[in-house]
Amino acid sequence: MAPSGQQVQAMFGAIAPRYDLLNRSLSLGLDRSWRRRTVRRLDLKPGARLLDLGCGTGDLALAFAATGVTVVGADFAGPMLPLARRKAQRRRLAPCWLRGDALALPFADRSFDAVTVAFGVRNFEDPQAALAECARVLRPGGRLAVLEFFPMPPGMWSRLFRFYFRQVLPRVARLTAAGRSGAYDYLPRSVDDFVPASQFRDWMERAGFRAVTEQAFTGGVARLVTGARRA
Repeated sequence: MAPSGQQVQAMFGAIAPRYDLLNRSLSLGLDRSWRRRTVRRLDLKPGARLLDLGCGTGDLALAFAATGVTVVGADFAGPMLPLARRKAQRRRLAPCWLRGDALALPFADRSFDAVTVAFGVRNFEDPQAALAECARVLRPGGRLAVLEFFPMPPGMWSRLFRFYFRQVLPRVARLTAAGRSGAYDYLPRSVDDFVPASQFRDWMERAGFRAVTEQAFTGGVARLVTGARRA
């Protein structure tokens, strides 16, 4: 049985101090490159308003803030946010950080020029409802960018990462506090249990997005799905 939203929230709160290590481990260190490519793909102008949903410890939010974008970072796991604030202070950046639920965003309609979600959608209790909320808070023509691990089609990269996710990572992780929380077992399983990228594109279109496109990173290990809110 899949964990409830409250259980996932508690798990991410518990692993917050090791969340960056978790991301590096799950992606073999490639997540930083994928985030940089996401920033380049959206190519937002200074002053544009961005919501980074499921911001975690702030890596993607800060990458956008460094380009002059006005950023709000929101996460439902409260312990992530002090870590994001400290990172921002070290880099002399000043995004707004707040605790928020993707299913009931605390923003008015048409508040943002762009919304991003990095490695978070599959952890939402109702991803389709979250996509509808993203559409609601975007201005017409505003863009949503979802960077995510999706189930991979058969191939060399799929075999390599499946072995790493299922066999290597959980065993090594059990030696750490984050591993003992169950996160390293849950997260690879959540990838296998999530919908393929093609179905996710359909979800975005149904939620009110057009021109939905998909870009594969590192042989399809991660994918960036983008779309623009219909008028």
